[in-house]
Amino acid sequence: MESTSHLNTVRVSYDAVATDYAQLLIGELERRPLDRAMLAAFAEYVRADGPNGGRAVADLGCGPGRVTAHLDGLGIRAFGVDLSPAMVAVARRTYPGLRFEVGSMGALDIADGVLGGVLAWYSIVHTPPSELPPLFAEFARVLAPGGYALIAFKAGDRQLRLEHAYGHPVDLDVYWTPPELIAALLAGAGLTETARLVREPGADEKSPQGFLLARKLP
Repeated sequence: MESTSHLNTVRVSYDAVATDYAQLLIGELERRPLDRAMLAAFAEYVRADGPNGGRAVADLGCGPGRVTAHLDGLGIRAFGVDLSPAMVAVARRTYPGLRFEVGSMGALDIADGVLGGVLAWYSIVHTPPSELPPLFAEFARVLAPGGYALIAFKAGDRQLRLEHAYGHPVDLDVYWTPPELIAALLAGAGLTETARLVREPGADEKSPQGFLLARKLP
């Protein structure tokens, strides 16, 4: 599990950038058809999954709530969880009809086996790969049998130190992770790969982006 000091550092950094981060990402999904396609496939799988079709989906590390709202628009009963109270405050102001909670995705206040889906949309990028197994185990814990997890991440194998982002000083490590490692770690948590996509970077990106869809077997 991630250390308390690490989580505090991430929380403080995202509290500082929350308002500007939300403004800078307005319309970002509209420019990324492949990203939307993966979200649409995830939503369709969740909706079609028999008894799980009506279950809620948690957007973990939801930030200002834009992807939570996108899932809601796809007919998914989605709610958001984020470590940063400032991010949650922005999400609640922007999308007052949706539910957002402050919490750690590594220690969720959610009962076992109740969710139809879990989304981690780039929210694992500040977690060292060595600390992903307990995180993925937590995702598996809250998923109902047959439920789906969609992970978006930076595809590669390197680490970057960020000391300034979104117009503010921050203290963040960013990790690029090989898709094969993400798939293996998910499998180790009991989540079997359904599909993966690695796309080339967009005009405002510097590296390939990865998406992996996995299912908790019934």
